[in-house]
Amino acid sequence: MSSSPTSPRGPDGPGSAPAPAEPPDSRRWWGLVVIALAQLMVVLDATVVNIALPSAQRDLHMSDGDRQWVITAYTLAFGGLLLLGGKVADLVGRKRTFTVGLVGFAVASALGGAAHTSTLLFCARALQGVFAAVLAPSALSLLTTTFTDVKERSKAFGIYGAIAGGGSAIGLIAGGLLTEYLNWRWCLYVNIPIALGALAGALLLLHDHRPTHRPRLDIPGVLLGCGGLVAVVYGCSKAEPLGWVDPLVLALLAGGVALLAAFTWWQTRAPSPLLPPHIIRDRNRGGAFLTMGLAVIAMFGMFLFMTYYLQVVLGYSPVRTGMAFLPLTAAIVLTSTQISARLMTHVPPRTLMVPGALLAAVGLFLLTFLTVEPAYVSHVLPAEILVGIGMGLTFMPVMATATAGVAPAESGVTSATVNTAQQVGGSVGTALLNTIATTTSATYIAAHLESAAAEGPLTPAVRDAVTKEGVVHGFHVAIGWGAGIMLLAAVVSGLLVTARAPKHSTPAGDPAQAADAIA
Repeated sequence: MSSSPTSPRGPDGPGSAPAPAEPPDSRRWWGLVVIALAQLMVVLDATVVNIALPSAQRDLHMSDGDRQWVITAYTLAFGGLLLLGGKVADLVGRKRTFTVGLVGFAVASALGGAAHTSTLLFCARALQGVFAAVLAPSALSLLTTTFTDVKERSKAFGIYGAIAGGGSAIGLIAGGLLTEYLNWRWCLYVNIPIALGALAGALLLLHDHRPTHRPRLDIPGVLLGCGGLVAVVYGCSKAEPLGWVDPLVLALLAGGVALLAAFTWWQTRAPSPLLPPHIIRDRNRGGAFLTMGLAVIAMFGMFLFMTYYLQVVLGYSPVRTGMAFLPLTAAIVLTSTQISARLMTHVPPRTLMVPGALLAAVGLFLLTFLTVEPAYVSHVLPAEILVGIGMGLTFMPVMATATAGVAPAESGVTSATVNTAQQVGGSVGTALLNTIATTTSATYIAAHLESAAAEGPLTPAVRDAVTKEGVVHGFHVAIGWGAGIMLLAAVVSGLLVTARAPKHSTPAGDPAQAADAIA
């Protein structure tokens, strides 16, 4: 608790400490590097183990049914606890939760890398998710309260949006390189130097004023909100192996929706709500949350299918598979930093979001023409470039709009809501589109094998050809659904996000927000 003099109203509400002078530009930008490193680590860890999973399964003797927990344990803890992590950041200080999150993530990564049993690996991945749920909203809220000038804010969010959009693809590239040239354990060990470097930078460069007045934590809201999110994410993860009509899946999804409905009701009556209703009632902010969720549903499905297409159908090595995603990552980074960041101060956010989502939808649609024969240059590469440009135009203004004009005392939970939309969207998208792909493939393969059997003997070559054709056909249908969902994201952003260009509207943040700036 700070003993410094207090003002009637500081940056974190009544009774908080006065804001220090805004730090020099160079210190703020070096602070952005620290924040970006932490966010990159959190985002890429959702996919970095995907390519390494077969190696880890063999090494630790996992069953096919249990291997999903390497992914599910992380997403379950991360997606379920984000709102709590964001609120804790607001209550105890964002720098403190940021540094605790970095240390905890590094320790959990070390435990996972050294795991000698599958159970220990699952527990380590869940622990990573817990600390990621603290780290991610702290990083975004530090960024939000640090860069209040419109031009600086656009540049900062351009970099952050590039990481949010391209981090998953970077994870696939890193996973391929580490798995092929070292081993699967380095997909976890790699987080340790990143976390330690970010921790050193945070201790030197980041500064945060903790509020002297701290409202009580909304325990019923935590139980209802986090319980509902965990049930929904877990239900989606179980939908992949069991199917959407399985009683357990239906019970989890229905229970999760019921808990979230009760959470929504309680937040209108709680004396100190976990997620203040006005945050999501704002038309622009709500539209940004929904656009983020829909876009990520389509994106995560594409990552899954393209990984399988390149490795299983075309026979790419892990490294070659990872490098095949490089054009997508480059397109996202260049578009976010060189186009979105420059235009954000001159045009309304939806002027970027709508064309971005439309370009991404076109890119996804091109993938519905994939062939069993090698088609990277003719089919995959153009689609990756279009999707990358589209995501670069979309993610940056979505995040900037979702966090604009938020009181510093609520920046943590608002940032957590953005991350929740991203995480839950990824879980829903992976489960939904994978179910569509697998059921479509199974139907196609069964029908065509029956036809082939009527014409002659089913040789291994015939079975293999029909199976590959069926797998690719399943990808066509599922990615087509993804393209439709991306079109819906374009419609949502066009109808709901009506904010004007930042320089023509209310400033992005109050000068008092410098209390949370980098010093």
